[in-house]
Amino acid sequence: MSLTATDDRLVTCLWFDGRAREAAEFYAATFPDSRVGRITKAPIDNPSTPAGAELTVEFTVLGRQFVGLNGGPGYPFTQAISFQVMTDSQAETDRLWDALTANGGAEIACGWCRDRFGLPWQITPRALMAAFTNPDRAAAARGMAAMMDMVKIDIAAIEAAVRGD
Repeated sequence: MSLTATDDRLVTCLWFDGRAREAAEFYAATFPDSRVGRITKAPIDNPSTPAGAELTVEFTVLGRQFVGLNGGPGYPFTQAISFQVMTDSQAETDRLWDALTANGGAEIACGWCRDRFGLPWQITPRALMAAFTNPDRAAAARGMAAMMDMVKIDIAAIEAAVRGD
């Protein structure tokens, strides 16, 4: 991937505190259709990166392009922006959840977690979205109420709540 050769006009830049390559490599190893691309070194000294040090890392996660910027400390990620990953099974939900919360990541609530770089994620089974959009609004309410008591989403429990079990 090279951003200068891409047709994408909008690429998300994520500010890492000197750990852009580590983050890109982690995401590439965790998600399908993901890879690390070009690494650019700072051509001159700047406030957060000395000349010759890694400044940016281009990477793809689930087919989406990103740039990781080694921008230095002072700008942590917040839950105001997160990545929502739709999953098709409990096994996929568990695998991603476990990978993201390991080694310094954190569980939050209602399918939200934070990875070891501080980036917030929502690991969202499609079954949860189906529950929320159920035309039977009482069933949808039961599904949402069940989710409100969860940290990692349990698909079987959501489906049981929707059925009224």
